[in-house]
Amino acid sequence: MNEQKQNQIIAQINNDFPLLSLKERLSFIGAEFSAPIFTTSLGIEDQAISWAIANSAKSIKIATLQTGRLFSESLELIEKTKNHFNIDIAQYQPDAKQLQDYIEQYSLNGFYDSKQARLACCYVRKIAPLKRALKGADAWITGLRGEQSNNRSAILFAQFDNEHDLVKLNPLADISLDELKQIIADNKIPINPLHEKNYPSIGCEPCTRAIKLGENERAGRWWWENDQKKECGLHFSANEQQTISEQQS
Repeated sequence: MNEQKQNQIIAQINNDFPLLSLKERLSFIGAEFSAPIFTTSLGIEDQAISWAIANSAKSIKIATLQTGRLFSESLELIEKTKNHFNIDIAQYQPDAKQLQDYIEQYSLNGFYDSKQARLACCYVRKIAPLKRALKGADAWITGLRGEQSNNRSAILFAQFDNEHDLVKLNPLADISLDELKQIIADNKIPINPLHEKNYPSIGCEPCTRAIKLGENERAGRWWWENDQKKECGLHFSANEQQTISEQQS
């Protein structure tokens, strides 16, 4: 796809998606891009997107980052989702040497000790595997929603991702949590049982806790850090990604 056509599609998506249903959004993506990929973390957002792909855009590849520290409930949901929707979910794991190097430098649970160590762990377990997953793709679909946090409030439906040299798509950008729950209920979509235990955002088990009354959806991630930007690095800018990468060299 040439740059002019790519920019036209990005503009069309940002203009038209508010008028389309979730299935229509995924169908459009599947038709317009030659190698789109959706990366799922098995949260409620991602389950809704997997449902839409299974019903209207099976050409879209689905992948997950098997970090090695996921909740057992999340691991079980991978197989349940594959069987429920009759889809494949490719699993990308950390590189064994990178992981061993991390453990030798910081220790297995060194991410509790500093922000640098935590981002380094996320790099090995998530960002590096993501780069492998996105290789050859021309569009990356995520489950980001603007309502999830202040840091995500201004996300667009589509934009060019310079870091990965593809179009990044957020088909749930304008969807509220209540609307999302309605989609799940109406279509009997299987979800992670941890959501019923006040885990709205689910990542690795050592880095995720249930949220308290009044906390935002991302408050349970890396709760020991005094930082409003609760991100693992998957959605950082190119400069932020480079800083993390340099820490691993």
